[in-house]
Amino acid sequence: MKNVVLSITLALTAAAALAADPRQAPKAAGIESKDYQWAKMEGELKEALAKKGDVKRGLDTYEICGACHLPNGAGRPDGTFPQLAGQHTTVLIKQMADIRMGLRDNPTMYPFAKEMTDPQDLADTSAYIQGLCIPVDHGVYEGKDAKEMVAKGKDLYEKQCLECHGKNGEGNKEKFYPVIAGQHYKYLLRQMTEIRDGHRRNANPDMVKVIKPYTNDQLVAISAYQASLAMPGAMCKPKAAAKGKKK
Repeated sequence: MKNVVLSITLALTAAAALAADPRQAPKAAGIESKDYQWAKMEGELKEALAKKGDVKRGLDTYEICGACHLPNGAGRPDGTFPQLAGQHTTVLIKQMADIRMGLRDNPTMYPFAKEMTDPQDLADTSAYIQGLCIPVDHGVYEGKDAKEMVAKGKDLYEKQCLECHGKNGEGNKEKFYPVIAGQHYKYLLRQMTEIRDGHRRNANPDMVKVIKPYTNDQLVAISAYQASLAMPGAMCKPKAAAKGKKK
């Protein structure tokens, strides 16, 4: 297996350089975004999806990801880096391949993703991440109106989101619908806002149609509810409560 361990410092320096011109990635890949089709699986994406991921090898290839997404795949509660643990391999492979090919603008992650040039690396890394339990202590909506906002979001979610993302936020592996259970509220809100406003170039066209009419307040409500979802059997065990002092 190819060694994918990099110098984190050099990679972050490259990321900072790309941040000034995020369109460098599409140009380097030689792919125009207008030619991209959501359901068009070809090239390294097709190859990686056909590979059987090796979890043990994935532990090694995930090392470079852990610097930002943390060793347990929890990401950051402030939404700067998404929670990855338990995510479908298909979703992970597609997003990494899209970033590599310049179909999704992510200048921070691009320097890291571009190092995984072997489709087997994508498959191995994704297999490892999918096997991680989903942390329960993720970022949630903390406004004073949290109860009301979550209830409003539940109503909206069940009307238009449940069919694709599932009752418990489990998504759909075959259709590349992501797991959203355990995801950070601020990350969910940012991604949905970017999709609605046309800034997430590799978004599923069906979702774009659904989310386009939503107001900012509605997106906040839906994100608040989504962040409250939990997948039975996939969540990490809650940390044991501290024992009380002996009398």
